[in-house]
Amino acid sequence: MESAAPWQTRLDGVLPYRELIVWPLAVVLQSNTALTGDFLPPKLAFPSRPNRQEGSPAQYEIVKIIALAVVFLTCYGVALAQAPSATLAGTRPSTSPTPETANPPGSPTTDTASPSAALSPAPETTPPKLTDILFKNFKARSIGPAAMGGRVSDIAIDPRNPAVFFVGLSTGGLFKTNDNGVTFDSAFDKQPAQSIGAVAIAPSDTDIVWVGTGEPTDRNSAEWGNGVYRSGDGGSTWQHVGLDSSGAIGRVLVHPKNPDTAYVAALGNLWADGGDRGLFKTTDSGKSWKSVLSAPASQSARVGCVDAALAPDNPEIIYAALYGRRRTPWSFAYGISATNGEDVGGIFKSTNGGGTWKKCSNGLPTLTGKIGLAVTAINPKIVMAVVQSDEGGTNDFTNIHSKRGGVFRSEDGGETWKRTSDLDPRPFYFSQIRIDPANDQRVYLLGFALLASDDGGKTFREDLSDKLHPDMHALAIQNGSAPPPKPPKPEDKNKPPKPPVSLRLIVGNDGGVYQSYAGGKGWEHLNRIPAGEFYRISLDDSHTIYRIAGGLQDNCNWVGPSAVSSKESIRNCDWTPFTGADGFYVLHLETAIARRK
Repeated sequence: MESAAPWQTRLDGVLPYRELIVWPLAVVLQSNTALTGDFLPPKLAFPSRPNRQEGSPAQYEIVKIIALAVVFLTCYGVALAQAPSATLAGTRPSTSPTPETANPPGSPTTDTASPSAALSPAPETTPPKLTDILFKNFKARSIGPAAMGGRVSDIAIDPRNPAVFFVGLSTGGLFKTNDNGVTFDSAFDKQPAQSIGAVAIAPSDTDIVWVGTGEPTDRNSAEWGNGVYRSGDGGSTWQHVGLDSSGAIGRVLVHPKNPDTAYVAALGNLWADGGDRGLFKTTDSGKSWKSVLSAPASQSARVGCVDAALAPDNPEIIYAALYGRRRTPWSFAYGISATNGEDVGGIFKSTNGGGTWKKCSNGLPTLTGKIGLAVTAINPKIVMAVVQSDEGGTNDFTNIHSKRGGVFRSEDGGETWKRTSDLDPRPFYFSQIRIDPANDQRVYLLGFALLASDDGGKTFREDLSDKLHPDMHALAIQNGSAPPPKPPKPEDKNKPPKPPVSLRLIVGNDGGVYQSYAGGKGWEHLNRIPAGEFYRISLDDSHTIYRIAGGLQDNCNWVGPSAVSSKESIRNCDWTPFTGADGFYVLHLETAIARRK
């Protein structure tokens, strides 16, 4: 294979300058004749201009020779001045003499005015950065698909204006709606962390919004955060207020009467020991934080607080759950397997705003893992929990029935507990429970499906999930959405009246956000948040309009175009799904074959 000429090698090192100079040459010549070699890129060949005034062949050749000479000398001069002296990929090493070999002992002194000295390489300069050249003026455009949402981690409804609510996504930031979900606006896209763990609106001043970053699930694709943010203008602007090394945050609680006081359940880094772990409290809007609950020092590096709840009638009463966990690329440990056999997790209660704590144990299992908590508004003495426990042995994650764990209910403020159900679906991924604020018998357990109970958690059904995407992570119930009680029927006049259930539910799952105004009997998919979570994308460049394909978390694989020929922009109908459940890698056969040739 013939090696490149030195001047070609030099020009290859300064490709941007070469193209800028050759463009005027192509315009001057206005000919079908293309320069040979790799001097003129193919994209710079121009068609003939019709109806031009032709000169004599000799004149035309003279013009070409002069133009070529001028361009060649100019390019070569730029190459010498701009190309780095270091060897470039694909170029020949420099043969310029080094200071040690330029004038060996006994040799005559080089005449600096000689032609060879004039061609000596210029001092080494720093070439422009690739990112500066290629990406400085690039602007991103959304090409879809927007047929699905992404994994939702939390939802918060404005208690004073229920048309306003926030949606936190595991990897897609925070979105806000002011019109019941008809439209959504990104409220967090200028912040460095886009994984949301928890959202809370201050009940006494709904312009104040708190966000904890880092999703609290334990799966290997979980994103981490960088602490807590606070907004004083309804999410328009944000201030980072600390707990930078919390990694993941499971819950944020705001004092019902004092918006400057908040509690944060910090789980810590899933992949490393240490950091901010436990339940933290601030009384000055996040200027300072105090750790009010943590594991013993011997295990505090792996144990954090996964959930917490305030008693609605007394904010000094707090329930919190401690949970140990640790993941590596090849394993996942939780509970005692993450704490060297020490059982330090469980449910704890404070009656003085976090000053002191008592572990709740009467009726609860040992060897606990992940725990979800809820306190009912209609009767603050009723506390419920979904508890993971390895007591009695472990289960395969596909088995939603626990040997000793499950759903537990206390009707005396956490003093005693009773197991009402053995259901505990895939705890490391779910472990969320809610109680209807208008009816303490209506309980929701979040798992692969949205499970509902009308007997205080004894039995559950999943008929409310018929129209929902699977995998439930968040549920917000609008307080005050329950209708007034209906008068009893004549045949039921001697029976206690059935309390109504709240009608407005907003659920978040792996497919986005769904809303019901009928207590879950019908759902609308609020499919207006472009936050699909791509694992991988790939390109098929065998077509002029290249195609993009990728796999999404729990939303199939999709393929779509980079552009469309119509006046419309790229739409959902231009994208095609294939395969189901989780997508991942996509290989374009035509592109793969072409690259192997």
